[in-house]
Amino acid sequence: MTRPMPEKPALEGLEAHWGPQWETDGTYRFDRTASSRDNVYSIDTPPPTASGSLHIGHVFSYTHTDVKARYERMRGKSVFYPMGWDDNGLPTERRVQNFYGVRCDPSLPYDPDFAPPFEGGDNKSSKAADQLPISRRNFVELCERLTVEDEKQFEDVWRKLGLSVDWTQSYRTIGDDSQAIAQKAFLRNVARGEAYQAQAPTLWDITFRTAVAQAELEDKEMPGAYHTLAFHPSDGSDDILIKTTRPELLPACVALVAHPDDERFQGLFGTTVRTPLFDVEVPVLAHHLAQKDKGSGIAMVCTFGDTTDVVWWRELDLPNRSVLGFDGRFVSEAPSVITSPAGQDAYAQLAGKTVFSAKTAVVDLLKTSGEMLGEPEKITHQVKFFEKGDKPLEIVSTRQWYIVNGARDEELRSTLLKRGEEVAFHPDFMRVRYENWVKGLSGDWLISRQRFFGVPIPVWYPLDADGNPVFDQPILPSEAQLPVDPSSDTAPGYDESQRGVAGGFQGEVDVMDTWATSSLTPQLAGKWETDPELFSLVYPYSLRPQGQDIIRTWLFSTLLRAQLEGDSVPWTNASISGFIVDPDRKKMSKSKGNVVTPAAMLDDHGSDAVRYWAASSRLGTDAAFDPQNPKQIKVGRRLAIKVLNAAKFVYSFEAPSGHTLDEGAVSAPLDRDLLANFAVVIESATASLEGYDHAKALETIEKFFWTFCDDYLELVKERAYGAGSEAGQASAVFTLQTTVNGLLRLLAPYLPFATEEVWSWTHDTSVHTAPWPTVAELGALEAPTGLVDLVGRALIGIRRAKTDAKASQKTPVTSATIQAPADELESIKLAADDLAQVGKIETLSFAPGEELAVVDIVLAEQDA
Repeated sequence: MTRPMPEKPALEGLEAHWGPQWETDGTYRFDRTASSRDNVYSIDTPPPTASGSLHIGHVFSYTHTDVKARYERMRGKSVFYPMGWDDNGLPTERRVQNFYGVRCDPSLPYDPDFAPPFEGGDNKSSKAADQLPISRRNFVELCERLTVEDEKQFEDVWRKLGLSVDWTQSYRTIGDDSQAIAQKAFLRNVARGEAYQAQAPTLWDITFRTAVAQAELEDKEMPGAYHTLAFHPSDGSDDILIKTTRPELLPACVALVAHPDDERFQGLFGTTVRTPLFDVEVPVLAHHLAQKDKGSGIAMVCTFGDTTDVVWWRELDLPNRSVLGFDGRFVSEAPSVITSPAGQDAYAQLAGKTVFSAKTAVVDLLKTSGEMLGEPEKITHQVKFFEKGDKPLEIVSTRQWYIVNGARDEELRSTLLKRGEEVAFHPDFMRVRYENWVKGLSGDWLISRQRFFGVPIPVWYPLDADGNPVFDQPILPSEAQLPVDPSSDTAPGYDESQRGVAGGFQGEVDVMDTWATSSLTPQLAGKWETDPELFSLVYPYSLRPQGQDIIRTWLFSTLLRAQLEGDSVPWTNASISGFIVDPDRKKMSKSKGNVVTPAAMLDDHGSDAVRYWAASSRLGTDAAFDPQNPKQIKVGRRLAIKVLNAAKFVYSFEAPSGHTLDEGAVSAPLDRDLLANFAVVIESATASLEGYDHAKALETIEKFFWTFCDDYLELVKERAYGAGSEAGQASAVFTLQTTVNGLLRLLAPYLPFATEEVWSWTHDTSVHTAPWPTVAELGALEAPTGLVDLVGRALIGIRRAKTDAKASQKTPVTSATIQAPADELESIKLAADDLAQVGKIETLSFAPGEELAVVDIVLAEQDA
C-alpha cells in the first residue's frame, strides 16, 4: 500500500515506522523455496561479542556489509544474511562477575534457588574477594541470562540502524545447536588425528588462570634490565658472562646457547658449565636463533622464560625444569637436579614468591655470592601479554588440547596458503596479513581454556585402580548424544556413582577456545548437517566481512576448519574493514576508554546519516571520528533530507494531458544529456559495488544527485510547470521522475529509511526489493555531450552576477549576454529557454568569447 505524501517530509520517526514494517512484510527474509545455489548470495556475518554494549566500530563495519547485502538483493540475488551472537568467552565471564557480584567455584554444589547478590550497578567492587562464590552451573546460568538481555539490546540497535538481516536465521555460539556442531567438528578432528592432547609448555595468564593461544598475544613495550651473571665452566677455566632479564629463572636453567658461527664460543660447544647459586651442570650448545649482537652473545635457556626458550627446549631436546605454578608463584619443590645444600637453601628462599619478589631475592643472593657483575642495565623490551590481560604472560607446563594448523605440517601449511589464494580479499593488500600469519605459525592451535562459560570439550577420562586419570584413553560420546557437558553428564558406559572414584571416570572441565566455535560460523548459520538442504544452498558462502585485527584468528581459523572438514574454502570473498580512530588517530577500543556508543548517535542524527558516514569510508581504510564535531554525519543528514524534499518536489509535476511518460517523451537535448549522464553513473556505481567499493559508488551517486538537484532541477522546473510547449513539459517531467526513481534505488543501500519513505509515495512495494537500475531502463541514448555541465556553469554565472549586484535570485533580468567559445555557445543555445526561464531573463543574448562567462547583465528595476 502506498503512503500519502506528507506536507513536510521529515527523517524523524522513519526508523520506528519502517523497521517493524519490514519485519512484518518479511522484506529481508531468505526464501529458500525460490532459491538455487547459483542465485544465492550468502554472508558469514561476524557475531558480535554479547558482553556490554556495541561501539561505533560495529556500526562502521556492519554498515559496509549491509550496503553490499542490499545491493545484491536488488540485483535479484536471494540473500542469506543471518545474525549471530558470540556469547562465550572471557568478556562474558568478567561482565557476569561484575554485574552480579559473583565468582565461579566449581567445588560448590548447584543451588536451584540461587539469587545473585547484585544486579548491575549495585555492585561496588570487582575484586574476587568481594564476590560471592557460586557453583559452576549457577554461574553458567547467570552468563546465559545476561547474554540474552545484552543480545536484545544489540538487536534493537541493529534494527534501528536498518541492517537488512534475516532475524529468523539468528544463532548463538553457546546455544544447544551450536554446541552440538562445535563438539561434532571436534570429535571428527579427533577421529582424523587432527585434534590431540599433550603436556607441553603453555603461554599462561596468571590473572585469568588460563592458557593463551598464539593468536591472542599482544606485545607491549615494558621496562626491564639486563643482569650480568657468571657461569662457571666445568673445566675450571674463566667464567662465561651472560646477560639476562630473568635472573629469577636460574633454577630452571637447562643450557647456554650461542650462534654456531660465533667465533667467540666455538671452543665451548659440547662442554658444560655450572650455574651460579644453584650449582647445576648444563651444556653449552649451538643454535641458529641465538643472536650474536644481543646481550653478551650467549643466552641462558630456561624452562620457560619466553617462546624462544620453548623452541630451544624442543629442537635441542632439553629437559623440563619448570619452577612456576599456575598462580604465577614459584612452586614449593625445587627441581631434582639442585642437590647442593647451598642451592637448595637458595631455592627455599624463592618458594611461594611471585616472579617480581623472586627476582629481587635472586639478585640479592647473586650480589652476596659475587656472581652478578655490576649493577643491572636498564632497558625497554617487548613482553608478551594476553590481549585481555594486564600482567606479562608466563610459560608453564600443562596438559591441553590442540588442533593441527600447519605449524608442524608443511603440506597443510602449503594447502592453507593455496586456499588463501582462492579467496578474493577486498582490499587485496590485506591478503598479505593472512599469508604472513600462516608462514609465521610456531605451534599448533591450542583450543582448551580453563574457563566456565563456553562449549565443553566432549571428553571423559577413565580412572585407574589408584584413581588417576588415564589421559591417553579418552572416552568420547557418539555424535547422536551431542551436546554434552562432561562436568555434569555421565560418561558413556558408566553411571554417575562412578564419577571421581577408582575404576570410574572423570569429566573434562575445560571448555573450547572462543575461536574453536566461531571458526564454525558458516556451519552454525547454515545448520550444517541438521539442515543439509539449507547448507548446500549457502555453502561455500559468498562473503566473509570482518575486521583486519582478527584475520589471524577468525579468518584463519575458519579457513582451517573448512579445509580439515571439507577440503574447501568457506567463502569466495573476504571484505576487511579498517578501524575507527579518534581525532588523535588512536584506535577506538573499550580498553582505551575512547569508544563512542552508537545509540545516542542514531537518536541525535538519524540512522541514514550515520550509515552515510560509515559508508563513506573504503574497506581497509581507517576512519577518524570526532563525536564533538561529526561533520560527515551532518553531511549525510543533509543528503537524506534533500532526498525527501527533492523527490516531493519532482512528484508534484504532472505531464500534460495526452502525453505519456515514456522514453519517447524525452525530446529536449538537456533532458537527453541528463539521462546520458545518469546512465554513466549507473554503470560506474554498479561496477564499484561489484568490486566491493561501496564508498566510490556512493561518491559517484552523490555527486550526480547534487548536480541533479542544484542545477538540472532548477533549470527545468519552469518547463516542468508548463512554461513552453507541452512536448517540452512532458520531456522534463519524464526525465525528472525517471531520474528520481533511479536515484532512490541507487541510494537505497545507503539511506534505506529515506528512500523507502519516498518510494512508498508512488509504489506499493519496497524499494529494497525493487530491481537495481539499469541503463536499459533509460532507453536509447547517445553518449553524454557535456550540455548539462555547460548549462550548469552558465546558471552559476547568472546567479553570481545577481549576488555581486546584491540582488535576490528572484530578481528579473532585463537582458544578459553569455560569452563562450563557439562550440560551447552552440550547445548552450540548445537550452536557452530553460536558462532564460530560471534566470528570469527577458532577453538572453550570446556572443563569442575565450571562456564561458555571463556579461552585460541588466537587472530590472525593483519596486520601491
